[in-house]
Amino acid sequence: MIVPIRQPVVANPTQPLQSQRVLVVTAVAQEKEAVLRGLGGSPRFDVLAGGVGPAAAAASTAAALTKSAYGLVVAAGIGGGFAGRAEVGSLVVASEIVAADLGAESAEGFLSLDALGLGSTRISVDAQLGTRVTEALRQAGLSVCYGPVLTLSTVTGTQATAEELAQRVPGAAAEAMEGYGVAVAARAHGLPILEIRAISNRVGPRDRAAWRISEAFAVLEAASAVLLEVFS
Repeated sequence: MIVPIRQPVVANPTQPLQSQRVLVVTAVAQEKEAVLRGLGGSPRFDVLAGGVGPAAAAASTAAALTKSAYGLVVAAGIGGGFAGRAEVGSLVVASEIVAADLGAESAEGFLSLDALGLGSTRISVDAQLGTRVTEALRQAGLSVCYGPVLTLSTVTGTQATAEELAQRVPGAAAEAMEGYGVAVAARAHGLPILEIRAISNRVGPRDRAAWRISEAFAVLEAASAVLLEVFS
């Protein structure tokens, strides 16, 4: 039996973004709850806990986009910050979303999909949209960095890997596990994408005692309140 493919439900591109609905995708329920607190129950935003990792995030986002019309997709949550770029308790707005471990090993080092000629591991964020959100967060008194956010299937746990990633993606500001998956689904539906990360720990050696999860959730809530103002 041939199953017909459902066409994506997309928003009207002629409408201003402020009048369209926004889908926010987090990984876990705690992130979702922080975002919801910041949004204050606004009916223009749907918040989805899509699961951990790029595959779960992509599948959940794609499913949601077939059911309702949106004008923007936002990947949001907590993540790790690269030393010298994003400190614990700050925010990162992605300038681009990079699948940093998608590729192949070789004797000469890591080869991305781009180098292999199999596609691209980078999804750009609209610069005007990204800088607009960054400036709004800064004006609200929040510490924020605008730069590449890495998506990894394995969270960094050593200084050697942190340094390798920083060399692989110059200017890398943060790492998380879902952004690229959310971005792939959004791009397939012709929708703009943002990624916002509240920094709970430094990228490098795994030291749970140094993590500031509660602080990161509070910053994520504050950022979501600013997002509500920007797109209202």
